[in-house]
Amino acid sequence: MDGLAAPEWIITDGLTDYAAALVDMETRAAAIHAGQAGERIWLIEHPPLYTAGTSADPAELLDPRFPVYDAGRGGRYTYHGPGQRVGYVQLDLTKRGRDVRAYVSALEGWVIDALSLLGVAARRADGRIGIWTDDANGREAKIGAIGVRVKRWVTLHGLSLNVAPDLSHFGGIVPCGIAEFPVTSLAALGRPASFADVDAALADALPAFLDKLRSSD
Repeated sequence: MDGLAAPEWIITDGLTDYAAALVDMETRAAAIHAGQAGERIWLIEHPPLYTAGTSADPAELLDPRFPVYDAGRGGRYTYHGPGQRVGYVQLDLTKRGRDVRAYVSALEGWVIDALSLLGVAARRADGRIGIWTDDANGREAKIGAIGVRVKRWVTLHGLSLNVAPDLSHFGGIVPCGIAEFPVTSLAALGRPASFADVDAALADALPAFLDKLRSSD
């Protein structure tokens, strides 16, 4: 990895307040930019909530049954909640390559590789950011979401992977602005996994993800 140190790997148990997580991410991003802190991958779980990206259409907030937060990331409305692993990825793209499109593609690939280790065949879909698979009825369904922000070439936000959330909670929004396709989870696919299983798969797939970000400078 061009001599770069591996990012700090932090797992926070329990439910993390979303507003507090935003403040923590902003603080860490500023410290990374200033050279006062290292890169970080932070794996957490949130209470039920909806987040609005910079392209969110109010018409796609169908039922605000949970708190709604402006996330500051790209994209539209997303759900976070218990049973969903959220990964906040804070890397310095000045060191790893200033290519946001390549970064997003690498994030997708990281989750796809981790899901493969968990026995799920997942893929990208042309024109639709995120991670896709076939659900129990053979329909194409979204199992993971990607939403990023890059500030002074330090990344914020990252990914979410549906482990065993209450899928009915997605009904309050048009997830990521895509109404034509359902959402699914590892549990719904008959591939039950613990957060420890998911985190281990993400850790195993991490080196390949970071290798894809090698700077060509």
